[in-house]
Amino acid sequence: MRIGIDLGGTKIEIAALDEADGAVLARERIATPRGDYDATIAAIRDLVAGMEARLGRGGTVGIGIPGAISPASGLVKNANSTWLIGRPFDRDLEVALGRPVRLANDANCFALSEAVDGSAAGAAIMFGVILGTGVGGGIVVNGRVLTGANAISGEWGHNPLPWPEDTERPGPACYCGRHGCIETFLSGPGLAADHQRATGTAMSAEDVVAAAAGGDAAAEATMRRYEDRLARALAHLVNILDPEVIVLGGGLSGLPRLYEAVPRLWGRYIFSDHVATRLLPPVHGDAGGVRGAAWLWPPEREDRR
Repeated sequence: MRIGIDLGGTKIEIAALDEADGAVLARERIATPRGDYDATIAAIRDLVAGMEARLGRGGTVGIGIPGAISPASGLVKNANSTWLIGRPFDRDLEVALGRPVRLANDANCFALSEAVDGSAAGAAIMFGVILGTGVGGGIVVNGRVLTGANAISGEWGHNPLPWPEDTERPGPACYCGRHGCIETFLSGPGLAADHQRATGTAMSAEDVVAAAAGGDAAAEATMRRYEDRLARALAHLVNILDPEVIVLGGGLSGLPRLYEAVPRLWGRYIFSDHVATRLLPPVHGDAGGVRGAAWLWPPEREDRR
């Protein structure tokens, strides 16, 4: 069987998938021991041991983290779970578990899950988008995650918003030290901040969405700005990657209006006379990350290639 682990800032989820068909055999969630590196290692070790004891068999282990392993140092970088930064997390896990592990960025795991048996199944090139507290992404080509020379493939959230209007320059400050990053506009907090800048009213992203659905004109204007910005950002990606499918994930992926409005808008920005790229919701929902982590170990016949 394949065991997948999704290490988040507030929870750790484990799932065991059947080797043959990818069916979920068992799942479990626990709170993340925030700020405690050793306790995080121990929690994952105990989850794996408990899952294997419960199912009566061993398995491969793949792990998704909110960051990446630096090819230069072999240590974790760019992690929201800051207690992982600068640590040899994959190597320490291998010692704790007594076996090899495969580790990838959590957005890459989401993308892989949807590429294997989700909305992008069968696509030669797909892009998985995270629209949540932050904005991330993952690229899968012919069923394989594209990591890149710097382990930052798919990090579209820290590029500037394409074709900015005068009112969008220089853009909001981003934690990365720059202004106008896509994340500052398209994350949930970014949507809420845009509404407050436009109206002077502080509302959560969820409340803005609900107000727009209820007919509030100001909230509707905020959502239309969001949709156009998402169309521009994804069009820029299509112009470079030209994927067959883009799958949205994260909290904002549950908005049906995005799948209608964005493809209607992005044609004006994409450098083509016809746009075949499809924008789709996820099949696996919030299980995508843990399923994708498990799929970091492909079937043996593929792994030997």
